[in-house]
Amino acid sequence: MPYLRYDLQLFAKEGSGGEKTEEPTAKKLKDARNKGQVAKSQDLTGAVSLLLFFAILKIYVGSLGNSFMETIHENYRHIPDYTNDEFTVPLVCSMLGGQIGQILLLVAPFFIVSVLTSIIVTLRQVKFKISTEPLRPKFSKFNPVSGMKKLFSKEKLIQLGLSIAKLTVMIYIVYSFLKDKWTLVFDMYEYTLTNAIALIGDIIVNVGLRISVCFVIIGIVDWMYQKWKFHQDMKMTKQEVKDEYKQSEGDPKVKSQQRQRMMQASRRRMMQELPQADVVITNPTHLAVAIKYDKEKYDAPIVLAKGADYLAQKIKDAAREHDIEIVENKPLARMLYHNVEIGQQIPPELYQMVAEVLAYVYGLKGKL
Repeated sequence: MPYLRYDLQLFAKEGSGGEKTEEPTAKKLKDARNKGQVAKSQDLTGAVSLLLFFAILKIYVGSLGNSFMETIHENYRHIPDYTNDEFTVPLVCSMLGGQIGQILLLVAPFFIVSVLTSIIVTLRQVKFKISTEPLRPKFSKFNPVSGMKKLFSKEKLIQLGLSIAKLTVMIYIVYSFLKDKWTLVFDMYEYTLTNAIALIGDIIVNVGLRISVCFVIIGIVDWMYQKWKFHQDMKMTKQEVKDEYKQSEGDPKVKSQQRQRMMQASRRRMMQELPQADVVITNPTHLAVAIKYDKEKYDAPIVLAKGADYLAQKIKDAAREHDIEIVENKPLARMLYHNVEIGQQIPPELYQMVAEVLAYVYGLKGKL
C-alpha cells in the first residue's frame, strides 16, 4: 500500500491571520504605548472619583449646607435697604453674580478633588506618556461597514452587558435603601425647609456612597479584564515575530552578505598595506602575521595583516613577491594572531620576542 508523507507544519496557521500564540515583544508593547494603546478602565476612574466625592460630601455636608444658607441670607438681607429706584436690573444681576461666585467657591474644592482623583487613578493605570496618535483623524472610522461590524462586535456586547449590570445594581441599591424611608419622603411636606433639604441631602449622599462602592468593585473587575484583553490583543503570530526580528535586527541573509563584503574590503586594504611590512611571522603553515615598526609614527610595532590557512598562504605569497622576510616562530605567531587586531600596536609583554625577530631581520638586511 503506498504511503503519502506530509509535514504537519504545512497546516499550521502562521501568516498575518494566523493564531496569536507568541507573547508580545518589548518593541510591540513600546510601539503600542507610543500610539496611546494601553489597558485602562474608564469605569474605575469615574467610580473612584465619585466615591471620593460622596465621601467628602458626607463629611462636610452639614457645614456646606450652612454656608449655602448663610450666603443666600447675606445676599437677600440687604434687599430691603434699597429703594424702588435703586433696585434695578443691573443691581440684581450684580447680586446674583456675586452669589453664584460665592457658591462656586464653596463647591470648587469638590470638583478639584474629583479632577485630581481622576488624573491620579488614570496615571496609576497607564503611567504618564504623551501621545498625539489618538488625536490624528483616521478615515477608517468613517467606514460604515467597519462601523457596523464594531457595533455588533463581542466587545460592544460585553460593554452592553456591563452597562445593563450597572443599571440593575443602581436600581437595586436605590430601591433597597428607599423601601424603608418612603414614609419619611411622603411626610416631607410637614418638615421645615431646612429639615427637608437635610433629609434629601442625606438620602442622596448615602445612596451615592453605596452606588460608588459597587461601581468601584465593577471598575476593578473591568480593569483586570482590560489588562487581560490588552495582553491577548498584543500577542503575536510566529510570522509577526519573525518579521519584527528582521526589521529590528535585519535580514540574516542580508547581514551575512554585508559582513562578507566588509571582510573582503578589509582583506583588500590589508593586502594593499602588506608591502610596507618588515617581517611576516608564521606558524609556519596555519598562521601568518605581518609586522611593521616605524619609530617615527608609533611607540611599538604594529600588526599590518594577519590570517589563517588560505589567507595565511596569500600573505606569505605576497611577502615573497615583495621580498619581505618570513620568519617561523610558532608561539609568537599564535599570540599575535589571537591577541592583537590589525592596525593595533603589540602589547608590552611581546616587545622582547618581536624585538628579537626584528633585530634578526634588520641584521639580514643590514638595517641595524
